[in-house]
Amino acid sequence: MPFQIIRNDITKVKADAIVNTANPEPVIGSGTDSAIYKAAGEKELLAERKKIGRIARGDIAVTPAFGLKAKYIIHTVGPAWHGGDKGEFDILKNCYRKSLDKAAELGCKSIAFPLIATGVYHFPKSEALTIAMNEISTFLMREDTEMNVKLVVFDDSAFRLSRNLFFQVESYIDDLEVIRVHHKEYGIPENDFRMETFHSHYFPGLLPGTDANSIEPKKKTLTEKTFDKELYMKDKKEDTAFRDHLMKLLVEKNLSSTAVYKSSNITKGNFSKMLTGDTKHPQKKAVLGLCIGMKLSLEEAEELLASADMAFNPYNKRDKLVIQCILQGQYDIDEINAMLYICKQPQLGN
Repeated sequence: MPFQIIRNDITKVKADAIVNTANPEPVIGSGTDSAIYKAAGEKELLAERKKIGRIARGDIAVTPAFGLKAKYIIHTVGPAWHGGDKGEFDILKNCYRKSLDKAAELGCKSIAFPLIATGVYHFPKSEALTIAMNEISTFLMREDTEMNVKLVVFDDSAFRLSRNLFFQVESYIDDLEVIRVHHKEYGIPENDFRMETFHSHYFPGLLPGTDANSIEPKKKTLTEKTFDKELYMKDKKEDTAFRDHLMKLLVEKNLSSTAVYKSSNITKGNFSKMLTGDTKHPQKKAVLGLCIGMKLSLEEAEELLASADMAFNPYNKRDKLVIQCILQGQYDIDEINAMLYICKQPQLGN
C-alpha cells in the first residue's frame, strides 16, 4: 500500500528509511529522537551525527540506521511552535518534502515518518497531521515511484484532536442509526437528501412512523439495472469479469492507469496484475480503493464490486463510510483512509 497510517513505535517499524525528529545540534534529544538513538545504538549513531554538525530547521541529513530495521535514518529538524506566524508551516512542509526526495534519491522502496515536531516542539497535532498527509499525498501523486510511505503514530490523539475530521467520521458512521431512531421514536424523516438517498437505497419501504426493526434490509444491495449487468457478467468467464470491467471503465472515463493507481492507493505492480488478469480475485479494500480513485458513482461502484463477486454491506462501518463519501462526492482517498483509521477499519488500497 503506497500510503498507510499505522499505530506503532517507529523504532519497531521495518522500512528502508526511518525519519527522525532530530535536535538541531549533534546531541541526543528527547522523545522520538531519544528512542531512535537507543534502538539504533547511541554510541554509533551519535558519532555519525557529530560528523554532520548542526542541521537547520526544515533541513535533513542522513546516517546509517545501525540497529534499526532500516538502511538509513533521515534526520530532520522540525519547527518550534511560536503561534504559526514565524514560518512554522513552511518549515514543517520542507521536513516532509526533503525527506521524501532524499529517500527517492537513495532508492528507498519504503519510508516511515513520525508526526514531526509535535512533541517537545509543540506543533499542534491536528495541523501537523494535515501537513503530513498533504505532503505525502502530493509526493506520491507527483513522482513515478513504488515507494511505500507509512505515517507512524504512537498514540491516536493527533486524530482525535483533528476535530473536523473526527466529527466527519462520527457523522458518517452514525447517520444511518440517527435516521432509524428518528423513524422509530418520532416518525420524523431525515431532511438531508443524500441520507434519504442512502436510506431508501438500502432500506426501501421504511416510511415515517414504521418500526425500523421490523424491516429486513435488502439482501441484494444492487439496483435492478446493476443486477441485470451482474447476471450478464456471471455468464462470462469468472476469471476475466473484473479485469474486463475495470478496463472498460478506464476506456469509458478516459482515465490513465498511472492516475488511477495513484489516486486509489494501489501500487503500480498490483494494478498491473489487475489489468493483465493475474489478480483474479482482488481484495475488497483494493476494489473500494478503485471506486474512490476513479470517482465512481454509487451504481458504478456496485457494478465494479459485482464484477469481483462482491457487494456493499450497509452494516459494515468501512462500507458505510465509503458509500457516504461517494454520495457526498468525497474522493480524497488519504482523508478517507484517515477516517477509517479512526474507526479502526481496514484502509483502502493495497
